[in-house]
Amino acid sequence: MVYKDKQGFFRFKIVFYGPSLSGKTTMLKVLYNRISGLKKSKIRSVEDPSGRTLYFDYMPLGTKSKVFFDIYTVPGQRRHKKQRKFLLEGADAVVFVVDSDPSALQENVYSVNELREFLGEKWGKIPLIIVLNKRDLPDALPETVLLRALRINGPFPVFKTIAIEGLGVKRVFQEAARLAMLYRVFPDVYKRELETLAQTTREKISS
Repeated sequence: MVYKDKQGFFRFKIVFYGPSLSGKTTMLKVLYNRISGLKKSKIRSVEDPSGRTLYFDYMPLGTKSKVFFDIYTVPGQRRHKKQRKFLLEGADAVVFVVDSDPSALQENVYSVNELREFLGEKWGKIPLIIVLNKRDLPDALPETVLLRALRINGPFPVFKTIAIEGLGVKRVFQEAARLAMLYRVFPDVYKRELETLAQTTREKISS
């Protein structure tokens, strides 16, 4: 079911999920600074001095038609579990941001297992895009190692990004927005498009 607000705008909720300092807020800032042709409001953010999100980041992006994408990032620290579960409610698409740093592997696993728990029966049905961020790190874990450790099997598109440089972030948002709309409006088309995107992106990872 598509949500329509009092002003007649169709709204789709996209949630960026993942461990602390994986790059979720950085990606939101990239979208704000680099995407043109869309209506943008300022990013609403509450951070601590180290840059960690304390509750959530939020930014709406509007198209020239009556469509808005409400983009949220969740706080990644373990103690904010209740906030993450609350922010995930009503999501039309989820972007899971993986930290490629070897020292973050345990937190990546914890976060994806928690997401799997929260989504429940929606796991594998709702649009879920996997983003392997920080691919510029000299000791970045291989893509296949990350996916194997996270047990990411199923129709999940996978993209590589370097958020701090803005590389790959726009494409991730475009696909998340497209899949979110198809998921709610054209479910049959959505299933075909999701499988195709998952196959083509995973082939690039494995090649």
